[in-house]
Amino acid sequence: MITTPPQQLVACHECDQLHQRQSLPAGTTATCSRCGAVLYRHRANSIERSLSLYFTALILLLLTISFPFMDISLTGQTQQTHLFSGIRILFHEGYWPLALLVLLTIIVIPLIQISGYLALLWPLHRGRRAIRGAHLFRWMRAMRPWSMIEVYVLGVLVSLVKLANYATIIPGTALYSLGALMLVLAAAASALDPDEVWQRLEPDS
Repeated sequence: MITTPPQQLVACHECDQLHQRQSLPAGTTATCSRCGAVLYRHRANSIERSLSLYFTALILLLLTISFPFMDISLTGQTQQTHLFSGIRILFHEGYWPLALLVLLTIIVIPLIQISGYLALLWPLHRGRRAIRGAHLFRWMRAMRPWSMIEVYVLGVLVSLVKLANYATIIPGTALYSLGALMLVLAAAASALDPDEVWQRLEPDS
């Protein structure tokens, strides 16, 4: 009969073998005794590192929205574009479902995701538990696949290569900040230790 408290048990995601949770040195990994799959990792200062990265991501997103995206010079005429320019053109051309999808996946959902993680991690950093933190964490993890900044950046790079033969392209501040935002969000997701978050949220679950 298992007498270990449930919160001290972890099940293997591959074979469902139960293990008793052990404290790990920073940078080490616990693996399943049956199949060898990774159970959990100990990332040093996970909450603080992720929090600082999400603060950085928020600043970068605001820069991306506020500053020019690029200047396009063709036949002596220069046109300055912003992130919302493409969305507005799609809407005016009748492709409003696509315009809405781009708006949601590039701006709205990343903003919600960043704000949600800040609301979750800041109280944990201060030694408190976020209100309904477990529900918020589940929502943030569920929304992650809908943030498609990487796809948008890839599309922009392909477009720049094709346009380079016909026009002069001058990258703007927003283009650089969007590329940096993509990297910072990936770093924040990698730095965050979900197991540590769940442990801190356990009393509210």
